[in-house]
Amino acid sequence: MVGVKRSLRGAYRRALATEPSYAEVGATEGLVLPGGYRTFRRRISVGYGQDTFERAGAHVLAWGAQRGAGFGVRPAAPAVPGATALVALRLPGLPFPRLVIPCRVVWTVRAAERIGFAYGTLPGHPECGEESFVVGREPDGLVWFEVAAFSRPARWYSRLGGPLTRLLQDLATRRYLVAVAAAVRRGT
Repeated sequence: MVGVKRSLRGAYRRALATEPSYAEVGATEGLVLPGGYRTFRRRISVGYGQDTFERAGAHVLAWGAQRGAGFGVRPAAPAVPGATALVALRLPGLPFPRLVIPCRVVWTVRAAERIGFAYGTLPGHPECGEESFVVGREPDGLVWFEVAAFSRPARWYSRLGGPLTRLLQDLATRRYLVAVAAAVRRGT
């Protein structure tokens, strides 16, 4: 376990010294995602009202979508602009991360009708691009959670994976959506 912690500390130090691996930093904040990437927006309704909006937003800013989807996040601090994080994928039955994904929070929003953030990929991430996680509230009180992303393969194994890589990304996105909806239902 000590070796794993040391390895994660080393990966984190290396990630701190890098810059995002793509030019369109912050593009998920707009409505139009950049060309030359695989792009998508997925949204789920999570409830109604101010309390639901606030709970869902707090959950998202605390990396709740990622944790609820089965990823570990280090350090365990809320998303703030400029923060570097390691998102780690664990496989069942193994005590250590199998894939450590470096990323940087490129923007956050905490407004009357939107709460969320986006992270961008850093060198070492299997993809190149950006992903946003935003809770919104409509005038009628409907609260939704949306994941938007643009990405393309950055590593040999993600290029080689082709359709499987896209399938895994879609699965992770569905897990993010379900995790936030479930957290709101539980009242967390």
